[in-house]
Amino acid sequence: MAKVNGNAKLGTTEEMLQAQARMWKDTFSFVYTMAINCAVELGIPDIVHRYGRPMPHSKLVEELPLAKSKVQDIHRIMRVLVYSKVFVIDEKSGNDEPYYSLSPAGALLLKDAPMAVAPYFPVMLNHETLKAWSHISKWFVAGDEDSPFETAHGKTLWQCFSASDPKIGNSFNESMSCDTRFVMSILLNEYKHIFEGIDLLVDVGGNVGTALKTILDVFPGMKGIVFDQERVVGSLKGTHNLTYVAGDMLKQIPRGDAILFKWILHDWNDDYCQTIFKNCREALPEGGKIIIIDMVLSDDYKADNDNTDVVREAQILFDMMVMTYLGGKERTKKEWEKLFADAGLTNYKFNHVLGARSVIEVYV
Repeated sequence: MAKVNGNAKLGTTEEMLQAQARMWKDTFSFVYTMAINCAVELGIPDIVHRYGRPMPHSKLVEELPLAKSKVQDIHRIMRVLVYSKVFVIDEKSGNDEPYYSLSPAGALLLKDAPMAVAPYFPVMLNHETLKAWSHISKWFVAGDEDSPFETAHGKTLWQCFSASDPKIGNSFNESMSCDTRFVMSILLNEYKHIFEGIDLLVDVGGNVGTALKTILDVFPGMKGIVFDQERVVGSLKGTHNLTYVAGDMLKQIPRGDAILFKWILHDWNDDYCQTIFKNCREALPEGGKIIIIDMVLSDDYKADNDNTDVVREAQILFDMMVMTYLGGKERTKKEWEKLFADAGLTNYKFNHVLGARSVIEVYV
């Protein structure tokens, strides 16, 4: 047994060495984020993609705008990116140099890809959002604010986005649009029956209408309303079957046959959600439904020994993110069911069809 702090017996020497390595990994895991962001800024995913076949390291170096003194260091970034499965090493690789190919995850970093995740990085690595993480303990102990972000800045994330560099707001909107295209392409290709029989669909918090436009393309006989804040939809023009309406979902929601919340309710605590569901019930006819695209966490949050459950890990990290930025929460199935029960909603169906997220149909 290894001894730490006198008589504390914490495990064998090998177990303690593994524990130290584990803590190093967790402490420095932000390096993955920074390395991926570096790759996006340098355009590495796009360079490898344009090459059209496994790209040798030497060719990649030739394409990158590197200072001569830094050429010898780029392999260190690539090593991290291979380990994080952004790139894969091709079988052609030998002792002289590796050959890189994009993984499916790496393909989501292409700048012009319609489903890219690259727009997330300017938002997540903005100095205002990063600052919130250093105020979590203060928020837990003394904060009356809804989120650590408010503890750090004295205002909400949305207020900060409105006042800061418009590029950050644009990056946020683009990241949401990319995610929406990704989700809706799967949903409408494999599970479009969820939207069948709806004459008028209200997309609450629908931003610029990416989701609703995609749905209307598949269901041209349907009409839709994008409902969001004035600053988001005030200047947008509708079409013959799509209308933009400005308002506050905490006060009133436009009437329709169904109401869609794509990645909205996790932004809000349970009390706010009760108000939102009350407004949904007033806006929907008998037999109408609420369609929720959001996460459903496992009730068992023990880590897998081999750490292979990427979906579960992504979910619990997202839960920390919405808590830190917005005071919201990702919910377990039991927590969703309690939320519905407290709102008097007893007829619902969970569809676990979107990886880390699910589609929940709630009937009024």
